[in-house]
Amino acid sequence: MFSMKLMVQVKLLPSPQQEEALAATLHACNEAANRVSVRVFETGVHARVPLQKLVYADLKAAGLAAQASLHVIRKVADAYTVGRSQVSKRLVRGRGRQRAEGKPVEFRPDAAQPFDDRCLSWWWEDRQVSIWTVRGRVRGVPFAATSEQLDMLVRYRKGESDLVCRAGKWFLVATCEVPEAALNAEPMDWIGVDRGIVNLATTSDGRNHQGAGLTRYRRRMARVRAEVQSKGTRSARRKLRRRARKEARHASCVNHRIAKEIVADAQRTGRGIAVEDLRGIRERVRLRRHQRAMLSRWPYHQIVDYLAYKARRAGVPFLVVDPAYTSQTCPRCGHVSRRNRPRRDDFRCQVCGLAGPSDHVAAVNVRQRARVAWALVNAPIADGGPEVRFAELQAHNIPS
Repeated sequence: MFSMKLMVQVKLLPSPQQEEALAATLHACNEAANRVSVRVFETGVHARVPLQKLVYADLKAAGLAAQASLHVIRKVADAYTVGRSQVSKRLVRGRGRQRAEGKPVEFRPDAAQPFDDRCLSWWWEDRQVSIWTVRGRVRGVPFAATSEQLDMLVRYRKGESDLVCRAGKWFLVATCEVPEAALNAEPMDWIGVDRGIVNLATTSDGRNHQGAGLTRYRRRMARVRAEVQSKGTRSARRKLRRRARKEARHASCVNHRIAKEIVADAQRTGRGIAVEDLRGIRERVRLRRHQRAMLSRWPYHQIVDYLAYKARRAGVPFLVVDPAYTSQTCPRCGHVSRRNRPRRDDFRCQVCGLAGPSDHVAAVNVRQRARVAWALVNAPIADGGPEVRFAELQAHNIPS
């Protein structure tokens, strides 16, 4: 059985003395990481094993424990590996590339630090942890977790956990390897999901998710940003960064809730989930100014990511289908025309007269394409052999 990695975040509730020890540990580890980063920049040695031979003794002499030293070395090596990979793939350009190549990688004083089972112990019944710090082992640090989080930690936690300080609050982010549920290989039907700017998600069942309420929230946030930006002070820029993080958390929460509802509905009714492949949509479409702002201010692709992993965890089939003309195609007679959509929210077929909300019609078309795609995927191999089969899949935009 396959498994998937999920992150579980629990909040630590340390006393003032414990919090002081945790802060000193993060600062010491990140100062050491900055020193190692300078050595990497000067010597060009960024592979983990050679770097460990180069700096391990110095880190030990500076007072770090053995495991903490190894984690610092691994953190620096991984940062340089990722940075060089981004440069080689041209994901970082211009000034970003100059900064990546022209100076050492820097770590914030409160950047996250990984801990393994040798320097971090979990006491499940008491909901406490024991953790290594530069001031000795700190025992009995309480943490807060829901019953679901605690059950997942007890059953599936595996590997390292990251100590994180965010806005003066302390968290442990643990890695869990959760087994996937058995895939429903014979779904009863499909739930088509159409994504949009006004309604984040509309299903083929006719359910709209986050329509008018989300629009009001976006407008209010835009007014707040405009008021703060008009001041132009340093404190205003700090407030904007905090506001951006708050909006990102809100977006993640909304997308999680939408994905959870859709997957739960599919699992309950024995159906699969189908969405449109909208990669590159920002470059292809031409929108009005206010629509461009709304499009860039919300992580639309995040909904697909959440749907995909929640469906895998629940054993629900998940398909991505061709999005071409889903909002201009009549699901009853198949007629395709721009005139079928006289307004953004309305659909009216010029041939058979079928009418309804355009988002709902698009979701129904997504559902029908998923039916065809699933039938092709599960059909016997054609007489022409694998080459004919591959051509059929490519003709319907289905990954082979």
